[in-house]
Amino acid sequence: MKINFNEKGQAIPSTTIPLGEKNFEKISQTEIYWLGNASIFINSRGTKIMVDPLLEGFDMDLLIEMPILPEKIPALDAILITHDDNDHFSKPTLHDIKNCKEFHAPQFVANLIRDEGLNGIGHDIGENFSVGEVNIKLTPAEHNWKNFSAKHHWRDYKLEDYCGFYFETLDGKIWLPGDSKLLEEQLKMPKPDVILMDFADNSWHITFEGAVKMANTYPNAELICIHWGSVDAPQMNTFNGNPEKFANAVKNPERVHALAPGEKFILKKGE
Repeated sequence: MKINFNEKGQAIPSTTIPLGEKNFEKISQTEIYWLGNASIFINSRGTKIMVDPLLEGFDMDLLIEMPILPEKIPALDAILITHDDNDHFSKPTLHDIKNCKEFHAPQFVANLIRDEGLNGIGHDIGENFSVGEVNIKLTPAEHNWKNFSAKHHWRDYKLEDYCGFYFETLDGKIWLPGDSKLLEEQLKMPKPDVILMDFADNSWHITFEGAVKMANTYPNAELICIHWGSVDAPQMNTFNGNPEKFANAVKNPERVHALAPGEKFILKKGE
């Protein structure tokens, strides 16, 4: 892993690797790409899925270049959204991706997607659905911080308005817990081969100690760091995890990966 630090002391990733049409072609394996912040692209043998794509129009300055702009994406089979925070639910990005078949999310967020004139498909926590040959399950999350913010509390947010996603592919299992406090249910999951790990040391996220506990509960899972190194906000711990510190605290630290935005990770089944 290669970690850099800017003049403000923020850990930042290596230079962005641009994505092109070849990254969206049918392939014989499953590839995972971190797109910056909490955005993920999965190409599983030609089934193309993005999760929480934030590729333009964010209301804070960024530290990275985007690996691809929405209008350059040739086609997606599905976009998945974990919750409605604007660093995960980017309306400009969704509108400018011109060729996506369906949008999956918790029921409340799916309603918001339909309000945008898009094909929002709602699911309950624990529900399974499929995109191509990829089976996906919504996993529980707790991130209803807006209930405690006078500025953002325009409705009462419920736990079921937030989720993670657990992917079963022909090449292995990928789990994105999502923005969430650490939950007991999250420590009893079927063993994933890869965890897309938000390790933000924030009480409405997993906390650093919680991230270490989750990582050590699944000691053989590869850990791809997300929700770090992307936003120019050194005062906000939600965006400023240090993958080196995280790696030094977990079992089998060589499995911690701080990818550059747009860098490919090939999924392989564990032993």
